[in-house]
Amino acid sequence: MRITRRALVAGLGLSGAALLSPPRLRAQGFDVTPFQLGVASGDPSPDGFVIWTRLAPSPLEPHGGMPARPVDVAWEVASDERFRDVVARGTAVAHPMLAHSVHVEVSGLAADRSYWYRFSAFGERSYVGRSRTTPVAGAPVRSLRFGVAGCHHYEEGYFHAFRALAEADLDFLFHYGDYIYEYPTAPPLRILREVPFSPVRLHLGGETFSLDDYRQRYAQYRTDPDLQRAHAATPWFVTFDDHEISNNWAADRDEKGTAPEIFALRRTAAFQAWYEHMPVRRSSFPGRDGVRMYRGTSWGDLVSANFLDTRQYRSDQACGDGDKVLCREARAPERTMLGTEQERWLIDRLSRSTARWNLIAQQVLMMDLDLSRSEAVTQRLTSMDTWGGYPAARERLFGVLQERKIANTVVLSGDAHQHFAGDVLRTPDGAPVAAEFLVSSATSGGDGLGAFPGNAEILRRNPSLRMLEDRRGYGICNVTHESWTTELISLSHVISTQTPSSRVAQFMVEPGRPGIAQQS
Repeated sequence: MRITRRALVAGLGLSGAALLSPPRLRAQGFDVTPFQLGVASGDPSPDGFVIWTRLAPSPLEPHGGMPARPVDVAWEVASDERFRDVVARGTAVAHPMLAHSVHVEVSGLAADRSYWYRFSAFGERSYVGRSRTTPVAGAPVRSLRFGVAGCHHYEEGYFHAFRALAEADLDFLFHYGDYIYEYPTAPPLRILREVPFSPVRLHLGGETFSLDDYRQRYAQYRTDPDLQRAHAATPWFVTFDDHEISNNWAADRDEKGTAPEIFALRRTAAFQAWYEHMPVRRSSFPGRDGVRMYRGTSWGDLVSANFLDTRQYRSDQACGDGDKVLCREARAPERTMLGTEQERWLIDRLSRSTARWNLIAQQVLMMDLDLSRSEAVTQRLTSMDTWGGYPAARERLFGVLQERKIANTVVLSGDAHQHFAGDVLRTPDGAPVAAEFLVSSATSGGDGLGAFPGNAEILRRNPSLRMLEDRRGYGICNVTHESWTTELISLSHVISTQTPSSRVAQFMVEPGRPGIAQQS
């Protein structure tokens, strides 16, 4: 059952009131509601989902303004937005060791339907969120509609994309990463994407290194009302990319050459803060070996989805990183993007899938593109941070797709701060093995230029690339047994609080025909 926009507005009716005039809690020593960071749900399954909140009456202060003791948080799930039919309830403990965050794994619900949830603590209620369960694997399903977003730098734009996604009537949202940026406060004026830029709002604190640093940065992003609305409107499948920790990190290395044992301290702090602020299951609880983030789900007989981790297990970027001519190091056969275990897991899921469509949802560009931006450049340039910089790993995956005839594969990615749409080729002159849609940043990069310098040359050099546009935005996928349609939505601006206009580029993939069949 898909929620209507009217029902969504009703379900979030408490949200506006809570954000504009939070209730006083003087008896508990607080001046505002402890639910300043909103509510969220994620990782839906046929019988449930995760519901999340964090108690933080003063979210930007140490410990969120909470006392250093565990707190009981009551929760309810109902089949209606007015909570006349409560179907599950309980109490969870918000521990100070986890920043008083709460992750409840609700189970025992009916498959393929909407539910509403809320929390209460200190005698006060949170506002209401809406979630939903997935269809049972293999069950007949007519359609799926979901959103795609990521890369939202707090200083470089307002979160208009998330307001639009909150109103888009989605079954879920896939977040490809870069939920926060680790950078210190930006200077008042700098050059961003070749134009002068002043930040629209400022990060608190310096660059994030400690657990407290990362907690404050997540809390600052989470105070944004549009981001809260998008979380409350639909369940999310969240992943992470590099900026949740440090730009272009890879496994146990950062780009600054920090000793691995020192970088491990930063990575551990960042993983804990990510878990504390994301609606994920306990299977993603951070441990000594990192976070198990990659996972899969099914949407009935329609889609088998694979959510990947392209940071934690990869080989270090080769050739000095950046856009380079492939060197001998990059071509080494043992180099990996996913690590041995995750690569085996993905190949097994793809090989066993009986769904109409196979989704590979991940972080970085999978198309191997020539990124030379000038006619004067005669050599082929490849981004060392994308799959193109890991040709052996890419060939292993594409070999499986072709040789095992795994059809109807769609790749979703992000990170590049531009919209890309194109055919994924095993070799530069080969046939498509999949279609890829790289969804642009929600804010990172400011308004963008539309046609970034050199984009025309990249399009000329890569005939398989159908779209390359330098605007901020988001994506929406509409899936049926007859077609997969991806809408890449470009926003006219993000550095103004005024509601932006939008432009939609639409691409269709047809079953049995790898690559993009139509665009409009």
